[in-house]
Amino acid sequence: MRLRDAVVVGGGPAGLAFAAAAAARGLDVLVLERRRGPVDKACGEGILPAGVAALERLGLRARLGPAQARPLRELRWVDASGAAARLVLPGPGGLGVRRLALEAALRARAREAGAELQEGAEVTEHRVLADRVRIAVAGGAAAEGRVLVAADGLGSPTRRRAGLERPVRAPERFGVRRHVDVPDAGDAVEVHFGDGVEAYVTPVGPRQVGVAFLFERGAARSFEALLGRFPALAARLEGAAFASPARGAGPLARAARARVADRLVLLGDAAGYLDAVTGEGLSLAFGCALDLAALLPGALARGATARDLGAYEAAWRRRYGPYARWTRLVLALARHPAVRRRVIALAAAAPRPFERAVAAAVG
Repeated sequence: MRLRDAVVVGGGPAGLAFAAAAAARGLDVLVLERRRGPVDKACGEGILPAGVAALERLGLRARLGPAQARPLRELRWVDASGAAARLVLPGPGGLGVRRLALEAALRARAREAGAELQEGAEVTEHRVLADRVRIAVAGGAAAEGRVLVAADGLGSPTRRRAGLERPVRAPERFGVRRHVDVPDAGDAVEVHFGDGVEAYVTPVGPRQVGVAFLFERGAARSFEALLGRFPALAARLEGAAFASPARGAGPLARAARARVADRLVLLGDAAGYLDAVTGEGLSLAFGCALDLAALLPGALARGATARDLGAYEAAWRRRYGPYARWTRLVLALARHPAVRRRVIALAAAAPRPFERAVAAAVG
């Protein structure tokens, strides 16, 4: 059996970004994905400036042309009361891109770099041995790697099997998203704050936007009912054609006791996730994927124990800390309407301090 340097469980953005970056460094990488073809999962589809910079490093930005992606120049906060603030994003700006186009570009880049991708490969078990990890695949041949990279999403079965799951004590939040054809998608991400729900409008092409809602358990979950909570937005979209079915995700918040164990690494949403309210999930995943690809050769040379992989845990914490603080702040605004209205009014009157805060958080 061929012993790989790294076996990645999960062929979403995080796993594919790591595979592309690691293979480009000369590592032998195998990606196991249980589904076939790029998957149109529920996703806000907005990539903020730090994520766009990571796409440049991965050699992907030039592959996403105007038909698949839309440059984002501005963030708009809109309160149900009608108050609104417009904040310019820091350079290089953001990018709205359909999940299908992003995954297709990542798959092509990973394969070009030398990674192998096996579709229809459902991982059922893994065993950590002295010098390798053995991975069982339903109905297929087992795989072996010097390290296992779990990039298998929010509900990560690998995280649970490894005993790294940690309970989350927070209100359960969910998301649902559809695409809508419009005359002009614009170049701004809009965040509409309502009572117990937020709406996100993200341009993903010249004439198409993704419309997503985030809400807590107990709220109406149908896309139509949630849209009805935002009369001004519903009026804008009245008569527009839907370009995709509603897709949902959640609960969103997930936690792990650690990101590393002997010959095992958690990456992307599997490593821990707070909420989609700030749209930083893809940026966080890409940054951590690049960090892991850079430090993994040294960790493998030392033995790939949890201690050897500790630099990745530290890198993850450096990235996750600012994301968590910013996300908790925006969640607090979402849950306190009076404070939110005051903050949005201040941002509308004097945007520069708020733009600097946004740049520090997402740039």
